[in-house]
Amino acid sequence: MASGGPRSRAPRALHSARAVDVASASSFRDFEMLHVHLDLRADFGSRTLSGTAALDLRCLAPAGAAELRLDSHPSLEVTAAALRRGPPGPGEPPGPEEPVRFHTRPFARYGCALCLSFPEPRPAGERFQVLLTYRVGTGPAVCWLAPEQTAGKEKPFVYTQGQAVLNRAFFPCFDTPAVKYTYSALIEVPDGFTAVMSADTWEKRGPNTFFFQMCQPIPSYLVALAIGDLVSAEVGPRSRVWAEPCLIGAAKEEYDGVIEEFLATGEKLFGPYVWGRYDLLFMPPSFPFGGMENPCLTFVTPCLLAGDRSLADVIIHEISHSWFGNLVTNANWGEFWLNEGFTMYAQRRISTVLFGAAYTCLEAATGRALLRQHMDIAGEENPLNRLRVVIEPGVDPDDTYNETPYEKGFCFVSYLAHLVGDRDQFDKFLKAYVDEFKFQSILAEDLLEFYLERFPELKARHVDAIPGFEFDRWLNTPGWPPYLPDLSPGDALMKPAEELAQLWATEELDKKAIEAVAISTWKTYQLVYFLDKILQKSPLPPGNVKKLGDTYPTISQARNAELRLRWGQIVLKNDHQEDFWKVRDFLQSQGKQKYTLPLYHAMMAGSEAARTLAQETFAATAPQLHSNVVHYVQQVLAPKGT
Repeated sequence: MASGGPRSRAPRALHSARAVDVASASSFRDFEMLHVHLDLRADFGSRTLSGTAALDLRCLAPAGAAELRLDSHPSLEVTAAALRRGPPGPGEPPGPEEPVRFHTRPFARYGCALCLSFPEPRPAGERFQVLLTYRVGTGPAVCWLAPEQTAGKEKPFVYTQGQAVLNRAFFPCFDTPAVKYTYSALIEVPDGFTAVMSADTWEKRGPNTFFFQMCQPIPSYLVALAIGDLVSAEVGPRSRVWAEPCLIGAAKEEYDGVIEEFLATGEKLFGPYVWGRYDLLFMPPSFPFGGMENPCLTFVTPCLLAGDRSLADVIIHEISHSWFGNLVTNANWGEFWLNEGFTMYAQRRISTVLFGAAYTCLEAATGRALLRQHMDIAGEENPLNRLRVVIEPGVDPDDTYNETPYEKGFCFVSYLAHLVGDRDQFDKFLKAYVDEFKFQSILAEDLLEFYLERFPELKARHVDAIPGFEFDRWLNTPGWPPYLPDLSPGDALMKPAEELAQLWATEELDKKAIEAVAISTWKTYQLVYFLDKILQKSPLPPGNVKKLGDTYPTISQARNAELRLRWGQIVLKNDHQEDFWKVRDFLQSQGKQKYTLPLYHAMMAGSEAARTLAQETFAATAPQLHSNVVHYVQQVLAPKGT
């Protein structure tokens, strides 16, 4: 079992204890979820997971409860439900099972309610188990891939994706980040396949059966499973990489000896790493995210395998979630900034320690540019540009996703650090914050009350109500951040990139001045910053983009996905049609949402040839994309006004 288990001291009363989660159909306030055990068999022929889910529960309703409501989904079919009374004893045979009547009730586009009616009401304080027999096929949480959709193209693959509200289509649960519990699983797979999960215990039981146990309480969205032709390689004292055999060599080479330094730096800053192992699973190319911070086993895009470690530090973000998100969690998805804003701050603190302030400020500048780009498209006053998003009933939380919780959230955390005025003191605060709220789910009020308690001199100065910087304004007013952290330490790297971009934007190119700039020494984010400036100045004078690509083949022919994205955007904005094939190839090679959607936006905003490229590329690649990404691309491609 990993060290640093759930707190033993009595927790403080939390605002989140009364928080509403409109994205859950479950009765999660009436019952405590103590443990979930999954016993499932994977069948690639029928594309189904089938078996049982055993839910260990305690009734919290003061007057008892006659009904249990769980989050579920139409793709998930429950065929039987039973009740076992009393807690399961160690080594004891399970108690007798009583059948339970159940039915489903419509809830939202992204799920339904599974309603179980008990033979008689469960009294307050009673502990019992609900045993559900079910099967689930293809759905939003369980992604079945044909062999041609994998890197090896020989065997099929299946994986689950829980965030934000998808795991109700994996197993019936309280699908809300407000609830945390431990879980275990027994997974049976076909010959020649390996199962992995977000668990601190991984054990093979027989040739085709794997046992997993997560001893720390986590929210439903962090329960994750993948099954495929997988092998592993050790890359550190508590880390290994998992991948298909054709990728394992590249994965080991890219990350050997890298992860431990990131973890150890995070521990110095934010406290113990409580999850035991930190492993990476390199996903098939269609995986829609850069990374998903499933505890013990982060799922990452193979786009990180650039061949030169130039994107290795991208996983610092996922590692930072080990404290911010996985350990201290937003209580509902309207407070997503608590997960992502703190993680961005933590990522940049680790990066500053390891790579220096100049590099980190440069990376933060690229993040700020993404926020500016998003707000220009969406409009600053768009209600989704608040830190605290009001999610209306029926709205899928995933549909509110954008750069705001990340980058505006980072600015707010930076503002709190600015008010303290001493970075070391704020580091100590972050360590105390994690220790205070670990294994719990919170709201902004919980954070901000704790912050003012820790800094009574700031509370006495009423820093929460400084005109223009009120905490309430930060949370509830859309628009550009009232405070921007100083990124001037990055000037030494940014100014040469800005000056070079300006040279390329002129009618008559100054070849001597261009050749005098040695970009061969620039790291990824300096090149990204340069390309972002080129994009802002586009369209360039005729012929300049071709010359740019010819001058810098390390950019125009890069394997690095961040560079391929920017080059594709520049190609499209300048209608440089001889490189359109590079856009198509990049979109065919991966399905990451962060890369895919901007390129489709750029194609649809471009020439007739670019719009045709969008339609043809989507027709060819839709089967390999995640269902959410398909939905979003269809929205981009839809004629305006439809």
